[in-house]
Amino acid sequence: MSMEIGWWKKDPELGKFQVVATIHGGNIVWERKQGHHSSWEPHVPTEEDWDKMLKEAETRVPRRLISPKQFAAIKDLRER
Repeated sequence: MSMEIGWWKKDPELGKFQVVATIHGGNIVWERKQGHHSSWEPHVPTEEDWDKMLKEAETRVPRRLISPKQFAAIKDLRER
């Protein structure tokens, strides 16, 4: 099952952009886009991005949007 976790981020050089991490089959793809009419481009995640993604995923476990098993898989992806 594929899942997306996304948020908005501000950078002094790049401005405001949307970051999305797509997890599917033990792989993770990071993408970003600026503005509504621009296309998605690859994003190199920072430690701050990983922390934000884990925090967002952690809030989804109690609401049963993702399972504890899926959350553990996301943690394993970070350790690799």
